[in-house]
Amino acid sequence: MKYSIFLILFVSINGYAQQVDILLIGVSHNYSNYPQQDLSGIYNKIKRFEPTAFFGEFLSKEDERLVMDYWCKQDNIKRLEILRKNRNIATEALPKTIDSLRKLSLLNPKDYRIKTELAHAYYLNQDVANGHYQFWQVFSNLWKTPDTELENYVNKLLSPQMDTTGRSMKRLKTSEYALIAFPMMLEMKIQELLSMDCQDYDLNWVASSIAFNNKFQPFKKDTVTSYANELKTILAKRDKGFEKDAGIEKNSKTVTEWFNTDEASAIFASGDFYFPEMYDIKNFPKEEMLSQIHWWLMRNKGMCDNVVNRARALGLNKVVVLAGANHRKYMQDIFKTMPNVTARNINEIE
Repeated sequence: MKYSIFLILFVSINGYAQQVDILLIGVSHNYSNYPQQDLSGIYNKIKRFEPTAFFGEFLSKEDERLVMDYWCKQDNIKRLEILRKNRNIATEALPKTIDSLRKLSLLNPKDYRIKTELAHAYYLNQDVANGHYQFWQVFSNLWKTPDTELENYVNKLLSPQMDTTGRSMKRLKTSEYALIAFPMMLEMKIQELLSMDCQDYDLNWVASSIAFNNKFQPFKKDTVTSYANELKTILAKRDKGFEKDAGIEKNSKTVTEWFNTDEASAIFASGDFYFPEMYDIKNFPKEEMLSQIHWWLMRNKGMCDNVVNRARALGLNKVVVLAGANHRKYMQDIFKTMPNVTARNINEIE
């Protein structure tokens, strides 16, 4: 009898899981090569959505410590080494230091030395998302109001000129965070960026990608005559998609809206995965391709799980999620399978 009660309770809890509404924005990680963007439409949609939090494509500080290697791990370690030499803070003292600096910054919102120190503490705590949020506020202010003394202090404490690879301070300046997330967070008085990336499967993904390409290049050269024209037609379709995307990115002032269309998602997916109609051509490395797709889906599922689980743990009902454009369609499809979760991309918001 008691087991039946526990089962009913478990079902009830899951049946009434907190609703999470998600505004998903597929973005570029670098807007520097595009025309000056008109982001007013995106800003207005975010305001109407009224989120209480933003999630970005960063590892949480906990995951950063646990994942021993992934594509930018060494870049992050290099940053830590530089910033510790500039001014070290004992690991056990970081939470208290961050809490104290956050309170001081709220009391003195125009004191950019405090924000510089807070960025430094966040970076040392391996919370890159919020190190970037504070650093963005500092360099944005310096653009508007040059201050040699402040700039020298920033260079001395953060050494931004040395952080140029991976998810770096240099990359931040032309990223989706500098253009979309952080301006909106600042206006809406949201104090921290939440992290949702998943890199648990990065080494598997890389291994599968290498295995596929090692077999695919000989396959393209050795495809038997009976399949040559078919393969040529499919690859031409892929190239045509890339040409269309390149034209839009070169000329459009609203590239983010383009990134969130299903047509763009199909073009981006063909970059890594080509087209399913290729997979059964004789000698195509199908097993390696399916392995690559599997690990990509696992990463996207991990990202979706992180968003929903962390939102519920914090009692958040409405959140904005920014992810690279090639993640958007996969994540939106996964969110649709999750109970009590609604996910719309930016083009679906009125």
